[in-house]
Amino acid sequence: MTEFVRNIRLWFVPGEIRDDGSTPDYRFSLANERTFLAWQRTALAIIGGGFAVDQFLPHLRWAWRVGLALALLAAGALCSLRAINHWLRCERAMRHGEDLPMSRFPALLGVAVAVVAVAMVIVVLVGWAG
Repeated sequence: MTEFVRNIRLWFVPGEIRDDGSTPDYRFSLANERTFLAWQRTALAIIGGGFAVDQFLPHLRWAWRVGLALALLAAGALCSLRAINHWLRCERAMRHGEDLPMSRFPALLGVAVAVVAVAMVIVVLVGWAG
């Protein structure tokens, strides 16, 4: 079974992680879970922003409104999925006494949100109404 498929499987059967390596200090596992939940809150906030753009900017040109909303919705969905994968990778690293995994995702998400924010600033300043 490839590593990717195994990771996806562990998303839905997390109890199997207990068979992998040794049990870390529970405080580290709980901290990992809190980080996961923080990423989920971030994903929900971004998704909420996508819905807000779509619902509360009706005078914005359709293409701008839908484009900005879809960008935020996609970023929120990716953030949510990435949180699961990161939680799993960190849990596995702690069980094997390895360094925690590094990720470019926070930087990519930050850049994506910043690009959407700049686009929204331009839309507001220029007043591109439909």
